[in-house]
Amino acid sequence: MKVVIVGAGSVGSSIARELLAHQHQILLIDLKPEVIGRSGLRGARWLVGDACELSTLQDAKLDDADVVVSATGDDKVNLVVSLLAKTEFGVGRTVGRVNNPKNDWMFNDSWGVDVAVNTPQLMTALVEEAVEIGDIVRLLTLQTGVASIVEFTVPHDSHVIGSTVGDIEWPEDATLVAILRDQAPITPTRDDVLDGGDELFFVTTIAAEDGLRALLSKNSRASHASGDHAAEADQVSDDDGFDG
Repeated sequence: MKVVIVGAGSVGSSIARELLAHQHQILLIDLKPEVIGRSGLRGARWLVGDACELSTLQDAKLDDADVVVSATGDDKVNLVVSLLAKTEFGVGRTVGRVNNPKNDWMFNDSWGVDVAVNTPQLMTALVEEAVEIGDIVRLLTLQTGVASIVEFTVPHDSHVIGSTVGDIEWPEDATLVAILRDQAPITPTRDDVLDGGDELFFVTTIAAEDGLRALLSKNSRASHASGDHAAEADQVSDDDGFDG
């Protein structure tokens, strides 16, 4: 896979290092030529220039890239590069780094961003994941804000324990894609039985998150039970009225 990374700072260099280890072809673009020597990256190609200039992106042959990652510390640059990559070069996938959470709303398809990586938001989600057992935690927003990856850790008193994946009526726009159990990932099947401590990962629309949260809530069983008792009470009341 051919990946162009704009911004060879600590974030861009780290991404390049990981991708090189997976045998991908990497081109880094940066304004400062001195970053080439201190990056320690072997096997990457380099282009010194302003990625906001169309001529620089033409020199980078961006139309041959599979993915463009805008990883600079400047949100304006990341937005401009993503927009040019999409509109001028037809790049299939763009990833934009969000530095200031206040700018998160702009990182969408209007600016050519397929996936926005909001580092502060992601760190917050990881902290919440560690403490908010029994609640839905959004890890990443995908597809221009329409879908997300969320995680749910099954509490040990959850009503879903003992149920199979196929027994549960998941919301229409939420798909269970992985179960992490005892630090081992499992590809879920209809026959997998859920257990306390399981980490469930879903790809879901933003709109379906509330339904997923309601389904998996610790109080769902109590709510269902209350509803059943209320229904029974109504039935008794109706019967009494009929007999009278």
